[in-house]
Amino acid sequence: MITLTGFADEISTDLEKQLNVLESEQICHLELRGVWGKNILQLTDEEAFKVKAILQKRGFKVSSIGSPIGKINITDNFEPHYEEAKKAIRLAAFFNAPYIRIFSFYIPAGEHVHYRSEVISRMQSLVQLAERAGIVLLHENESHIYGDTGERCRDLLESIASSHLKAAFDPANFVQCKVMPVSEAYPLLDEYITYIHIKDAKLNNGSVVPSGEGDGQIKQLLQVLDHKGYHGFMSLEPHLQASGKFTGFNRAELFIVATRAIKQLLNEQNIAWS
Repeated sequence: MITLTGFADEISTDLEKQLNVLESEQICHLELRGVWGKNILQLTDEEAFKVKAILQKRGFKVSSIGSPIGKINITDNFEPHYEEAKKAIRLAAFFNAPYIRIFSFYIPAGEHVHYRSEVISRMQSLVQLAERAGIVLLHENESHIYGDTGERCRDLLESIASSHLKAAFDPANFVQCKVMPVSEAYPLLDEYITYIHIKDAKLNNGSVVPSGEGDGQIKQLLQVLDHKGYHGFMSLEPHLQASGKFTGFNRAELFIVATRAIKQLLNEQNIAWS
């Protein structure tokens, strides 16, 4: 059984509106990244309590904290960021979220080898926080960070070798790095993949499109996951633009387009979802 979840701040900045759309699409989890125009790490304690109360009242659960941890330059001071990571850990515990999404730092072009040891050191520090808290960090592959290719993602995960650092597999991000997600990256990361981000993209220009309309090999990914017996989260991160055939669509409508595209693919493969 696949459990659908998503970055609901792509629907609206208003939490109630986010939940209304999720509810209309029979989704009862969300990846908590932003509410009321604030990133989750910017919320005051009072705001966090308010968010939790609304989620509990509406019957929603948090699949992951969509933090920006690791989304700084590798040359930036790490200490303030480390304190932010501590807050992300506290929020994950507060919202009963089993995961926190993180990144592996922006690297100057062509300098991955030079900064590898610093990346590993910083990531180990973050993983130690997670280990003490019993939380799993999900490394998302993204362009321009250390872990942007299958090889470097594996290097990172293999070098740290902790059950508290796993992979959030994002097909579109691989496409935007000129990496074929299933045929090239997936075989390297299979044993580490614990979470899936669902969006698709075109190889020629990197534009994001609904699942199945790009080069993200989404159908093949679903087949591989089904064969593997994957029963985890699939998190919608649509990133669709109100242009072309979607001109005039609002944010909520674009989220629904993305949701129904992945549901259609799941149904075609006879993969159960909730």
